[in-house]
Amino acid sequence: MKYPFNVRVYGALIFDNKILLSTESYQNRTFTKLPGGGLEFGEGLRECVEREFMEELALPVTVEAHIFTTDFFQRSAFNDKEQVLSVYFRVSAAENNINLKDIMAREEGKEVFWKDLESLSENDFTFPIDKYVCQFLKEIKTIS
Repeated sequence: MKYPFNVRVYGALIFDNKILLSTESYQNRTFTKLPGGGLEFGEGLRECVEREFMEELALPVTVEAHIFTTDFFQRSAFNDKEQVLSVYFRVSAAENNINLKDIMAREEGKEVFWKDLESLSENDFTFPIDKYVCQFLKEIKTIS
């Protein structure tokens, strides 16, 4: 039997008491999440989140710590025959001379914005796993 898994990898970039969120559209749906995306064959989890930040934001990041890996069943919002497995990491900008306040999405149809960590709530996210992870994100200490 084939097991159709969709592995997603996301990075929590926190700066000056704010966390970077992304709004994008896919299959006529608009959603808000952390920057990140799908694991490609032959790629490690850390490599994936680093690649996704470069593709989406032209921002080199360093993976600092694991935050959470899905430990419950979640059906994909886009394919009801797939199970989603999401992995979340704390990341930081790899270069000190980057102005984090000026980060912009590189891909058409995507928007990134900073959200105050104190006011972050599960309602800021679209997908169930992200809503669940929100509680862990609020516990992360900020870097200024």
